[in-house]
Amino acid sequence: MIPTYPDDSVQAYVPPWWEKAQDRDLTRGRLIRAFLPLVDHQQHVLVPTGRWEADQHETARYRVEVLDVRNPPRGTENLPVAALPSHPGSVRAVYMAKRRPALVIAKPGPGVERRLRKGFPAYQTAKTMLVAPYYGADQDGTRAGWPPALVRRIRRGEYPQYICERLPLPGSDESILRLDQIQPLLISAP
Repeated sequence: MIPTYPDDSVQAYVPPWWEKAQDRDLTRGRLIRAFLPLVDHQQHVLVPTGRWEADQHETARYRVEVLDVRNPPRGTENLPVAALPSHPGSVRAVYMAKRRPALVIAKPGPGVERRLRKGFPAYQTAKTMLVAPYYGADQDGTRAGWPPALVRRIRRGEYPQYICERLPLPGSDESILRLDQIQPLLISAP
């Protein structure tokens, strides 16, 4: 089903905005669903406090703290936990993620041959693509939604980082695409 757009939206002036894809390729412009982090004003971090059992390296005790960039937790590198290894200068960030619609901005690049990856960390060549998340704009009791006056202004193109959209999916009547939250999404480990 192709949605119709209000006269004050950019999409009302172009030919059909959404087209049903005939394949499952992850191409630019594809609408997908993915677990994406909620960008919050306050970041949190896991701070290891000890192990449940001294000889068990698979489990540990943690506390969650607000992450202060100027004063990160110290002394956490000395607690070996096999499931969550520590690296000097790194922290284990904690964030809320939700399965939401997202727009593929850049498709995955070509995979790097195994011989070039061997012996190096997986994050260096992990196959990723860039996506931008959608947030439901409606205030319907299941979501906070967005202020209606702001949605009207977004629909008219006043804020270039937002696009007001009517997705060809069940759920919210209007959604907001956050171009200022474009992020990498892991496709598969190399």
